[in-house]
Amino acid sequence: MIGTSVVIGILITFLVIILVLYLVQRLPIDARTRQIAQIIVIIIGIVSLLKYLAVF
Repeated sequence: MIGTSVVIGILITFLVIILVLYLVQRLPIDARTRQIAQIIVIIIGIVSLLKYLAVF
């Protein structure tokens, strides 16, 4: 049962990361700022996924 909740949490986190990256791509900002925002979202997403895997 614990393994199932971890997998569901990882999937939800992954889907949220993809959604936020899509929304950042749709923003009317210049390419450099968009790239920085995407990098920040990816870093936050990796940290969140590592939290689910009990690294932190």
